[in-house]
Amino acid sequence: MGSGGGGGSNPPTATVTISNGITGHFSEAMSTSFQPAEWDFQFFTLNPSATTTLGNLGPHHVRLQAVSQGVPQGSEGTTSTAWDFSVVDAITQPVLGVGDHSPEFQIAKAPPYMYASNDSSQLFQDLSFAPFASYAQSLVRYYNTGGFMANGQTYVSPSANKITWWGIYNEPNINNGLTPSQYVDMYNAVVPAMQAIDPSIKFAALELADFYGQVSAWVPTFVSGVTAHVDVMATHFYSTCNQKDTDATLFGTIPGFVTDVQAFYTNMATNPALAGVPVWVTENNVNADYDAGNGISACNGTAFVTDLRGSSPFFAAWRPYVFSQLGKAGVQALYHWDFGADQQFGEVAYNNDALQLSYWVDYWLGQKFPATAGSNVLFYTSTDANDLEILPVVNADGSVVVMIANHTVKNPSTDNNGPGVAQTVQVDVSALGTFTSGTLLVIDSGTSLATGPVSTPVTPATKMTIDLNGYSVGILSLNP
Repeated sequence: MGSGGGGGSNPPTATVTISNGITGHFSEAMSTSFQPAEWDFQFFTLNPSATTTLGNLGPHHVRLQAVSQGVPQGSEGTTSTAWDFSVVDAITQPVLGVGDHSPEFQIAKAPPYMYASNDSSQLFQDLSFAPFASYAQSLVRYYNTGGFMANGQTYVSPSANKITWWGIYNEPNINNGLTPSQYVDMYNAVVPAMQAIDPSIKFAALELADFYGQVSAWVPTFVSGVTAHVDVMATHFYSTCNQKDTDATLFGTIPGFVTDVQAFYTNMATNPALAGVPVWVTENNVNADYDAGNGISACNGTAFVTDLRGSSPFFAAWRPYVFSQLGKAGVQALYHWDFGADQQFGEVAYNNDALQLSYWVDYWLGQKFPATAGSNVLFYTSTDANDLEILPVVNADGSVVVMIANHTVKNPSTDNNGPGVAQTVQVDVSALGTFTSGTLLVIDSGTSLATGPVSTPVTPATKMTIDLNGYSVGILSLNP
């Protein structure tokens, strides 16, 4: 019944029993990201078919994080105020043409001349943020309202599609020495200025580098001080910044993600203007580390090592575990970092658009759990809650989807990109009534990267078994 799936050929190692009780709503969209800059702006030029690959993924409000030469004004180390949209638009224009045609453009950085020494790693010169607000207005004019004039030239986006969603700065807690109160000042200055140009646009706030202590240090100050409009509160989660961390360590970080999301909502509830605002996770991957140059780790100062767990079978257990836990906690969008990259980060390979296992994991999460399905999480019990993540939902049409992520670690003290442990899971759906048809989909080490997993028809029964071959995810779909 598909790669890793089975018809009960092995005795059960765990039992999952699902009832018809509802424990909460589930509405979590999947999306992905790009970072327009000089090192990757040629992605769509090198890979003309990538717009199809991206469109097939069905991403929700693709995130665009323009940095370095992707910032369309100025030049590092100079006082230049010249405009050049060529780098950012090499990515932005193709993205505007696919999927929902509605990316989130994160204004990740200001032009270099706005920082001390004309260096975008330094402090802002003007902490009123008025120049930054003016720059943001120009971006809205460029993409949404017919362009603007500068230096005798008109700058206007060639796309008829506007940018509705805007993120205000990237990870302010680790960039440019900003304090929490200074970020509030920035947000309160920039958002009304942008709304004055286009009142229809929407805003994502904070987009924290979320690690220990950052929510408590930043969110209360923002919640109590923000006066400008907020449509989404956003944060970023990675399980490690050290490739040497074990699989068990990485899986062990996921409950902490949930704790921080809950802290977001608890703090937001104290401000009536934010009480109904959703949380999005606008960056998520296994390992945040990268080569900072000369083969040196940006996080540790040692030799950089690519973490293959971003696209190996480990990911087929890790991302569904994250998706399930965050969705149950009320997160409404989960963004992969990033689309076209290496085996650590990419859903597809940067140099040839080849699909990686991470692409298929994200694709099927989006297909099987569409955010528009009106889904509710069903109550369940499991005899192995430590090693299996269970996500059973009932949709508005009466169909049921049961996802089981097998994150059983073979050797918790040493495994790093290990094989996991096989599990045969018996799923008891007898409390849910009868179904007329069903399918089983399993993603594991046997999944074809070129074509993805095979969805196999199954005959519905009161008790069904799923064979999970090591790190993997199985998704059982039942139709009334």
